[in-house]
Amino acid sequence: MIEGMQFHGILPAAVTPVDADENFDPSAFRTLLDRCYKAGVHGVYVCGQTGEGLQQSVEQRQRVAEAAVEFSPAGSQVIVHIGAFSTRDAVALARHASQAGAAAVSALPPFGVYSFAEIKAYYQAIAEASSAPLLVYYFASLSGAISHLDQLLELCSLPNVAGLKFTDSDMYKLAELVRSGATVFNGSDEMLVAGLLRGAHGGIGSIYNLVPDLFVELFSLSQAGDWTRASAVQDRINALIRIILRYPVFGAVKTLLRASGLDCGPCLRPRRDLTAAESSELLHLVAQTEFASRFAAGAAQ
Repeated sequence: MIEGMQFHGILPAAVTPVDADENFDPSAFRTLLDRCYKAGVHGVYVCGQTGEGLQQSVEQRQRVAEAAVEFSPAGSQVIVHIGAFSTRDAVALARHASQAGAAAVSALPPFGVYSFAEIKAYYQAIAEASSAPLLVYYFASLSGAISHLDQLLELCSLPNVAGLKFTDSDMYKLAELVRSGATVFNGSDEMLVAGLLRGAHGGIGSIYNLVPDLFVELFSLSQAGDWTRASAVQDRINALIRIILRYPVFGAVKTLLRASGLDCGPCLRPRRDLTAAESSELLHLVAQTEFASRFAAGAAQ
């Protein structure tokens, strides 16, 4: 584990804008990142689940990584998800991202039936190949071979591993990882305040694309120890999340971005977009909340 790393704060898991042919749209990406940085975020996390990295070619993922570094202010924490189905592709992506100037790389375990020993070897190969630190990506519902705290601690002890993105509801496990010295980013948007209370250094999430200012406010309040107000901001965020969870989440996020005036294109197949009826219902429900004015561009659609 790397000692003394300074990773922290609010990092949107950025959507990857694409055109109708599913090719990367750098202009829309720049606009999205500009919005987020103007809201005060501390960096971005690109090509993860929200950024549909696994649905893109290696070459396109490399272009997104380069653009994320180019479009981010100096000193920002650009973390590039380089997880792949093969160790070879993950290693190639890790080398590229670190050479492109990423502050860190991150990786989901490879999807499939693998032993813990195989998962550990995968992370070890990535960590050795990258000149940037690695953040393991622990997603409890997707990580069948990783379930115990001891396993996570073992992964975090690998050379060049700084810590992990932690998407789980087990706050005891999160706190123990923090106590071990690992850098921990909370990954459940609806539980950011809980993760920060238990010591998480920041948060990475999908809904940050839509209301980055509220996540920044929540983080700032937590840093000031004002947990009552931080919890109140979490409740406001969760009112939006509660609506979004009625639909396929990634399609809903892209629908709301389009309604805010930023068209990020379709979801990458095999993910589906919302139907016209779903989009209309989603916008109608959001129009009845405090977020109505943010997504007013979609009211007439």
